[in-house]
Amino acid sequence: MLMMSRRAGETILIGDRIEIVIAHIGRSRVKVGIRAPRDTPVIAREMKLVREENRAAAGAGPVADWGGLLARLEKGDAPLDRRQRPIVRPTVPQVSATLSDKGSARQEAAPKY
Repeated sequence: MLMMSRRAGETILIGDRIEIVIAHIGRSRVKVGIRAPRDTPVIAREMKLVREENRAAAGAGPVADWGGLLARLEKGDAPLDRRQRPIVRPTVPQVSATLSDKGSARQEAAPKY
């Protein structure tokens, strides 16, 4: 890796076609301008990693327990919407506040039904 010191307004040339301009130097950031031909892709490394992760996740397909879902549908346990898809409701624990003998509030989880 080549390390170079540059001041604001100075440039770095990569080959004959790519020019990197140090536009501004702040306290914790450096603003860099890049002049490159349109056929040369220029992208931040973090953006490339996120794009690759998203593509890998999209190709993996949904992770679901299809066997359990089918069993519930066959038994009739899962309510269906207009399109005959199961309605999935998130489960949120119910919490109630009660006063203890000393007058301080205490939270208890409600019993599950």
